[in-house]
Amino acid sequence: MQRFGKTRCQHNVIQNMDSTSLVKDCLKQKPAAQRQLYELFAPSMLGVCYRYTKSVKDAEDILQEGFVKVFRHLKQYKGEGELGAWIRRIMVTTALNYLKRNRKYQMEMAFEELSLHPVTDQNPVLILQAKELSDLIRQLPTGFQTIFNLYAVEGYTHGEIGGMLGISEGTSKSQYARARYLLIQWIEARSSSSKQEYYGNK
Repeated sequence: MQRFGKTRCQHNVIQNMDSTSLVKDCLKQKPAAQRQLYELFAPSMLGVCYRYTKSVKDAEDILQEGFVKVFRHLKQYKGEGELGAWIRRIMVTTALNYLKRNRKYQMEMAFEELSLHPVTDQNPVLILQAKELSDLIRQLPTGFQTIFNLYAVEGYTHGEIGGMLGISEGTSKSQYARARYLLIQWIEARSSSSKQEYYGNK
């Protein structure tokens, strides 16, 4: 069956061509191009920054700091891979540095060795909206929240996370297991409460 519109491969090629042109114009210090790059990626990158913080204001601070670094280091982008992925890595690193130096997050970023909690490989059969799950993740202590996002969302290995946060691979694994355990408990509690309300109203 013939598909209408551009294929995914064609779309990526066009996107990379557009990104390459946009980057070149930004490197020439063209204000319109810099504004376009910011407006193109700022909304999604704000979501990335917010995932690591407890408030929109903190996320906005990280976003601004992150884009300063993006424009400062833009010449290092060689067009290999998507521009959005390159910018995302800068935002994640900026968020981690923000948490480490911000006093209100420092205490919760003091990682300790934890014994692994029993966590099954089977997630509860529950359906949550993306926003609901994001809200639950944000309720985790900052250390748990950070490692859960780095591993489950960004796709870093525990070895890589250990290097980024200055902790052992084992600590990263145990913190992730604890975060996952808490999330499962909260999701199950929310599901149980929803069922009671549903049947109670019938």
